[in-house]
Amino acid sequence: MTNRNVIRFGGWCLAGGALAFLAVFGYLAATFNYPDVLDGPAGTVLPSLLAAGQRGRFVWAIYALLPLIWLPAGVAAYEALAPVRRGAMRLALLFALVAAITMMLGLLRWPSVHWTLALAHAHAAPPEQAVIAAVFDGLNTYLGNYIGEFLGELSFSVFFLLTSIVWLQSPRSSRWIGWLGVATAGAGFIGMFRNVTSAVAPIAALNNYLLPLFMLVLGVALARWQAGEDATGT
Repeated sequence: MTNRNVIRFGGWCLAGGALAFLAVFGYLAATFNYPDVLDGPAGTVLPSLLAAGQRGRFVWAIYALLPLIWLPAGVAAYEALAPVRRGAMRLALLFALVAAITMMLGLLRWPSVHWTLALAHAHAAPPEQAVIAAVFDGLNTYLGNYIGEFLGELSFSVFFLLTSIVWLQSPRSSRWIGWLGVATAGAGFIGMFRNVTSAVAPIAALNNYLLPLFMLVLGVALARWQAGEDATGT
């Protein structure tokens, strides 16, 4: 696969991932009260998860695999912008890899271990349900808050920020894409502290729209990369 095809493939993956993110997010919001459900107790969340059935479990599995689009997207951004700042884009690619792994691990708890906990919770006595609730809370804190949300969101925000800064340093005319990326990364950096203080909740909510928007815009820009075109303008 040539560099141009690698760039375009990664771009289509990023753009398609943005649309898939919106579709899955919308489905979970309508059927599972996502993302507000993330703060709910086991006694409420686990029965709701089980009530979603195998279809809901399948949607969660798709959602958990969506972060893998950071891999081809990171490679595409590197191939496109490395001629401008190779070192910065190597670092951006590294953060894209970390984002893919950590966010996938965080989300995979829902169709796997949380599903198992939901099955056990449905037939457990109250003392056993208390133990299940403690395990549920611990997994949410570790895999959800720290691994998936904090480390994962930190990583893709750094990826976006580095990519956008290098984009702005290139002679490309579409500088607004770079500025949109800087704004998205900034909102991501602030929004990931939503579990620490509710003051940043509006910015976190805004980032739910900025993130897929920038993914779509950057993805389309990479997918339309022309043969012989690089970020140096040659």
